[in-house]
Amino acid sequence: MKNRKPVWIIFAVVVVSWLAIGFFKAYKPVGYRLQGQVEARQYSVSSKVPGRIGEVLVRKGDQVEPGQLIFTIFSPELDAKLEQARAGRDAAGAMSDQAEKGARSQEIAAARDQWQKAGAAAELMEKTYRRINNLFEEGVISEQKRDEVYTQWQAAKFTESAAEQLYLMAKEGAREETKQAAADQVRMAEGVVKEVEAFEADTRIESSYQGEVAQVLLHEGELAPTGFPVVTVVDMQDAWIVLNIREDRLQDFKKGTRFKGVIPALGGSTHEFIVDHMAVMGDFATWRATDTGKGFDMRTFEIEARPVKEIKDLRVGMSVLVEN
Repeated sequence: MKNRKPVWIIFAVVVVSWLAIGFFKAYKPVGYRLQGQVEARQYSVSSKVPGRIGEVLVRKGDQVEPGQLIFTIFSPELDAKLEQARAGRDAAGAMSDQAEKGARSQEIAAARDQWQKAGAAAELMEKTYRRINNLFEEGVISEQKRDEVYTQWQAAKFTESAAEQLYLMAKEGAREETKQAAADQVRMAEGVVKEVEAFEADTRIESSYQGEVAQVLLHEGELAPTGFPVVTVVDMQDAWIVLNIREDRLQDFKKGTRFKGVIPALGGSTHEFIVDHMAVMGDFATWRATDTGKGFDMRTFEIEARPVKEIKDLRVGMSVLVEN
């Protein structure tokens, strides 16, 4: 009997230890694991000019730099519009030159001759009227005949005056308002040319960003609508991870909070991230409380966190595991 006593003691110690461990595990706060995904800034390279793709100069995976030529657009319609715009500019310039220089010397001479001709005719009609008036006073002709000749004389004088004004206008040239209007037409035509030339320049599309070509959506000969992305570029220097967090765990992921995550695709390496944005997700992502006695539903928030240090070989779509 004396030999069995230690066995019971050991058994009691084991039972008590098992119960203590069980209670400890039962009341210990349960940790959780979150799975996020890597995202990165993506840019679309497109053209505001519709046309057919002339040439695509990059492929998937190529690294591009700002100012690098990405693709070209072939648009015969744009070439025709540019030719029309330049012709309109030249015509407006010619009209402006004419307004500035005034009438040609031949036109001025012709206007002077017309004035002199009208003056001679008016002088002749004046002499004729005086003769007819003398005959009327002598009672040779009727008053009606004298009045007719008088009217012809007055008409000749008005014709002379009009011819003189035309001569003076030709000699003086265009009015200032006409010159200003012609100059404005030139500026307007020049603006049309610059607009079309800007569109033509946009047929050679260069990258405004640095990054890696992710997609080539159109190829040579295909029709490119206005604004349609032909090539997409991903900038992995501007990458972040996205986590979906239930609102009762948001206190662990406040803005500026740092935490560590494991990236399985990079050999399970651990990296540090910092929270820089959070936003509530839509009602479709609402989480219901497991204990209905709490009396409220829990929402889900989207958290964005950026790497504290650059992560080599990081790619869009990689998973990130966060344990807490």
